[in-house]
Amino acid sequence: MLKKKIGLLLLQLGTPDSPKTSDVRRYLSEFLNDPRVIDIPWLPRKLLVNGIIVPFRAPKSAKIYKELWDMSNGISPLMTHTEKVKELLQERFKNDNVTVEMAMRYQNPSMDSVLAKMKTANYDEIIILPLFPQYASASTGSAVEKAMNIIRKWWVIPDVKIISQFWDNEGYIESIVDNTKQFDIKSYDHVLFSYHGLPERQVDKVYEEETDLCGDQPCETELNEKNKFCYKATCYATTRLLAEKLGLKEEDYTVCFQSRLDKKWLEPFSDKVVEEWGKKGAKRLLAFSPAFVADCLETLVEIGEEYQEIFEEHGGEKVQLVPSSNSHPRFIDGLEELVRERM
Repeated sequence: MLKKKIGLLLLQLGTPDSPKTSDVRRYLSEFLNDPRVIDIPWLPRKLLVNGIIVPFRAPKSAKIYKELWDMSNGISPLMTHTEKVKELLQERFKNDNVTVEMAMRYQNPSMDSVLAKMKTANYDEIIILPLFPQYASASTGSAVEKAMNIIRKWWVIPDVKIISQFWDNEGYIESIVDNTKQFDIKSYDHVLFSYHGLPERQVDKVYEEETDLCGDQPCETELNEKNKFCYKATCYATTRLLAEKLGLKEEDYTVCFQSRLDKKWLEPFSDKVVEEWGKKGAKRLLAFSPAFVADCLETLVEIGEEYQEIFEEHGGEKVQLVPSSNSHPRFIDGLEELVRERM
């Protein structure tokens, strides 16, 4: 009897091929033209992204990416960490007839090229694992849609299984907790759990009725059948799990959201929270970014450097970033568990 042949596809958001302005422009153009990222009608989105955002933002972003590349020996840390996760997971499945592949939603290695390779492998089953712990249409939804749009054109479509979120996965949670052990958490004035921001309208779309919005749900205190795919609700749920394991009380920490594009995004805004704690006289903040399983621009630069500058400007001394899960052994344990549950 033939042993089932399985392909495991890990998906990450993406990264420019280099910090050159031309490569950053190409990356931003693909990313921001995604209708699940900027969810407005086609023509206004094209005018906004291609006529305003990308031309003005690409040169500025290129400088930031150059700084990030310099911090990580001239390569993308997101690529480095994700490649390492792929390598370690492949080792875990070496005796299971499972081949692990990795692709980026935007830029390279492209989903088109990686799935073309997987098509020729003639798998009995493909498991798609977007590396986003909390579901959001702009991340998980976009990655899965792209994969399915490619696979649906195949003449032979194998069994396809999708892992849509893993906000409560024990290995993921414990990898973050273990990374905290290098810091004396009691020596910090306050703790921030900073998640990537989303427009309020995107979390509202999770709910079926137009009059039933995220703000009407107990997303900050409870996860239930109705809000289980609400990004805000799962961010708070992840935080509660982490706080419990870290021995934190509610008054010890703040959940906040970073990387916003305008005012109608999830609040409170992380940079404003940092500013407020500086004004209150706090000297040391400990910051987590649990939405990112791999350290990247949003963690190393935005939190590690930009928020540090904001804090110092308002009287603070140190914003300490807790590393992401990256390739922590417990994180790999957690991913292995998720996959084996679906094999």
